[in-house]
Amino acid sequence: MNQEKSIEVLERVIQYKFNNRELVKEALTHSSYANERKINKYNCNERLEFLGDAVLELVSSDYIFQRYNEMPEGDMSKLRASLVCEPALAECAANIGLGDLILLGKGEDANGGRLKASVTSDAFEAVLGAMYLDGGMEPVKAFIHKHVLSDCEQKRTQSDSKSVLQEIVQAKNLGNISYEVTGEAGPEHDKVFEVQVFIDGTPYGTGNGRNKKTAEKAAAYEAVLSIRNK
Repeated sequence: MNQEKSIEVLERVIQYKFNNRELVKEALTHSSYANERKINKYNCNERLEFLGDAVLELVSSDYIFQRYNEMPEGDMSKLRASLVCEPALAECAANIGLGDLILLGKGEDANGGRLKASVTSDAFEAVLGAMYLDGGMEPVKAFIHKHVLSDCEQKRTQSDSKSVLQEIVQAKNLGNISYEVTGEAGPEHDKVFEVQVFIDGTPYGTGNGRNKKTAEKAAAYEAVLSIRNK
């Protein structure tokens, strides 16, 4: 796909038309392509990625601050981190088919660069930077709300399920939470733990993980879903 076609596809998917197409061209140009074609290093997407990262942090911070008005600073930081981390942004990039539109060097492309979270998440942030420079804060804010923050509560539950469970149990006055290791499997160096979470002695969820903490989070997540579906 040539670059002009890639830009048209991107504009259609993100529902934004760039006034300055040089910005979006830069956003879609990986450093490997710039190096291979001996293009000026400044014309790859690294600088736009830097700007987009800052814009994303501001918009997501404002969203969390406004929505969770009683959440302490530490929890806000953890929630923001779960929303803007590399895997989360790579998923956002995949949802808009961004990997297929990036200009990559032949070596990077052959090594599966279009599927690398580091490549696609950086390009996603570069697109945000390009949108901000091209149209200001309003269009990029709307885009971030739709494509990054729309499932904020689900991501929060997945990343901080024990805290979310604690909040729900306290709000509903359901009783005390306890976690119990109910099984172990595998050799000593590669164990999988099974943990069950109880609320006032009643089992609400079971989780598995490579360590007890991970298994507890998985159990808490199952318990949250169980309570919410009742």
